[in-house]
Amino acid sequence: MSTTDAAKQASQRTDAADEAEARRLDDEQRLAEAQEDSRKGGARPDWSPLPRRAGLKPNASPLFSLRTPIPAGWRWTLAVASFAIPLLIWVTLNALGTIKPLFLPTPVAVFDALLEMIKSGELFSDLWATTQRVLLGFGLAVLVSIPLGIVMGTFNAGLALFEPVIAMLRYLPASAFIPLLMIWLGLGEPSKVAVLFLGTVFFNTLMTADAVRGVPRSLIDVSYTLGARRGEVLRKVIVPHALPGMIDATRVNAAAAWNFVVVAELINATAGLGLRIMRAQRFTQTDRIFALLIVIGLLGLVIDIALRLLRAHVGKWAA
Repeated sequence: MSTTDAAKQASQRTDAADEAEARRLDDEQRLAEAQEDSRKGGARPDWSPLPRRAGLKPNASPLFSLRTPIPAGWRWTLAVASFAIPLLIWVTLNALGTIKPLFLPTPVAVFDALLEMIKSGELFSDLWATTQRVLLGFGLAVLVSIPLGIVMGTFNAGLALFEPVIAMLRYLPASAFIPLLMIWLGLGEPSKVAVLFLGTVFFNTLMTADAVRGVPRSLIDVSYTLGARRGEVLRKVIVPHALPGMIDATRVNAAAAWNFVVVAELINATAGLGLRIMRAQRFTQTDRIFALLIVIGLLGLVIDIALRLLRAHVGKWAA
């Protein structure tokens, strides 16, 4: 046998071995896919191919594009429109006489009622009394819920211990506790503060825990790999990463605190916006009711903007 024939036979044997190895790998791949499909409970669905569509037009308006930034001018225009459109509808209903002024006062009447309360000084005293209750009740809720939420979001033992009872308590309406709070705490300020506390602490705890659980596990593993200890991981990785989410939870539940304060001020209050609304309702002073609601809404908007700015400052890296 010549050298050339021997080389050809060796090449053929090598090609055959390569083909056999390729077939073996294909068989193993199909077997692995079949086992994975069986583990998931059935064969993979036979998805039909997506239809061919034209791409997004280059000149498409960002207003109708998914999660696309819009120019600052449009942002301000839309923000103004969000207030102007309801006001226009309000004025139109008054002009058409569709609803009696007794039930829907005109914007001018509401503004006059607001000026009257400002001149008499009662608006500022009521506003300060209500704000104090919100700051105290919701402040206590934040002081309790944030550490508890961090524990629940960080340690599975904390989650198993606290989540069942908190998940149950959050469905109990805070107003249902008013009779008990009046018996336990009396008719003074503690019972009003307790209503605000009970109305917000459970929701803020669970939302804080969700924000903490959102910290990627890879960040924790990398921190341990670099030599960080458990306390350092908690202080320097978990809490900073979850802080924007915790501020968002506080911002959402701050609105709930302002909702509950009106209920809380039904408990033998001598001052407060909620009390003033109930007195205006007694005498069918709808213009005063609208004025007080606008004041509460504007104050809540200021708090919301302040918390948004705080989030942007402490979490510039957050999306």
